[in-house]
Amino acid sequence: MEKIEIKNVNKYYGKKHALKNITLTIDQGMFGLLGRNGAGKTTLMKTLAGLHQKKNGSITICGIPVENTTEIRSITGYLPQEFSMYPNMNVYEALDYLGTLSGMTRSERKKRIDILLKKVNLTEHQHKKVKALSGGMKRRLGIAQALLHDPKVLIVDEPTAGLDPEERIRFRNLLTDAAEERIVILSTHIVGDIEASCEDIAIMNDGKILWKGTVSELINNARGNVFTVNVPQKYLSQIRKNYIVTGMLIQGDYSTVRIVSDAVPDLQGINTDEPNCEDAYMYCLYQNGCEVQGGDE
Repeated sequence: MEKIEIKNVNKYYGKKHALKNITLTIDQGMFGLLGRNGAGKTTLMKTLAGLHQKKNGSITICGIPVENTTEIRSITGYLPQEFSMYPNMNVYEALDYLGTLSGMTRSERKKRIDILLKKVNLTEHQHKKVKALSGGMKRRLGIAQALLHDPKVLIVDEPTAGLDPEERIRFRNLLTDAAEERIVILSTHIVGDIEASCEDIAIMNDGKILWKGTVSELINNARGNVFTVNVPQKYLSQIRKNYIVTGMLIQGDYSTVRIVSDAVPDLQGINTDEPNCEDAYMYCLYQNGCEVQGGDE
């Protein structure tokens, strides 16, 4: 089975240590890379895609050293966070041009483009100019271009940021379908996208891997450390100052507050609750000394 092996990888931007001794193994299927903005996710994604050079350590993708950039790019599809392509071309022309640049024959291009347009639900829009597409359509076109040469590895960086709920679900389903026959890495700061589509995950912060395992293991790690309490709204500000708040449901003059804490909060009527993925993510950050106090993260 194809896999990505990352061992003791470091990366610098001048004096900034952007990747700190990263070690990961990523197998076929959907892999989630979760972390705050600025955590180092994009740097790692670009390094895997052969767009950035690491300082040291080793990376092999499907057995190929990442230094062999031509080979790496031939087996890797990449959708960057800021995606743009040929705004004055229509959808079909843009994909056809990219296929030509990749060395695909005319018949190969037509067959592959027709399949992908259907898969990303853009067949009816293939004659529309790229600049006229909605945000969700542009992201789906981005997936089509990343899959055009049928890569073994698909890397997508913050693909659902700014999309409405329907488009987010549609996009996640596209990635899940793609992961049936390849490695798909989903990099995001949106916990819901990871929870809905990934089994294996890693959490990054400040260029380091804080956690690697399954979503179930992450949730189990937070069990016994998530609490709920009903409090008058006038106390909410103080609670946010004293505790890590992951959720608030306002009901009249009272609010139901979710709190992540190592110890049982000293609040009347406190109850232990089952953690969800977002609770578990916040607890992981807290465990690793990240600043998350007050529910502001």
